[in-house]
Amino acid sequence: MNNIWYQEPPLASLNQYRASGLGEVLEIKIVGRGANWLLAEMPVKEKHKQPFGIVHGGATAALAETVASIAGWLCIDPKMKASVGLELNINHLKSVTQGTLFAKGTAVHVGGTTQVWQIDIFNSEFKQVSTSRLTVMVIDRK
Repeated sequence: MNNIWYQEPPLASLNQYRASGLGEVLEIKIVGRGANWLLAEMPVKEKHKQPFGIVHGGATAALAETVASIAGWLCIDPKMKASVGLELNINHLKSVTQGTLFAKGTAVHVGGTTQVWQIDIFNSEFKQVSTSRLTVMVIDRK
């Protein structure tokens, strides 16, 4: 696939955009980019876990939506358009209790009104722990 990015700011700049809100709370960081994918990481800490000591599915879902939402935003002209999450589906495949999670969001479809992103999340041993898909709607900026 050819390079899909409309914007290509340095990774450090992308991490400044998440300087407040859920991305900051969960310590999600963008760490890599290719022609059609974006990579983020999230440490596993007590605040990411549910009462049984494993990473909360909501934290994993937030990681998936964060990486794909940022990727979707990079594919549009932000002066003219906005991208908003429309639907997230996630399957949790393996539990995680420690380490770091890595989420790779890969473009399935980047169109003028919708985008579809496949997000695969891996643990520190690079074993897949979840798979998800985010549909993004591209709207005119008001």
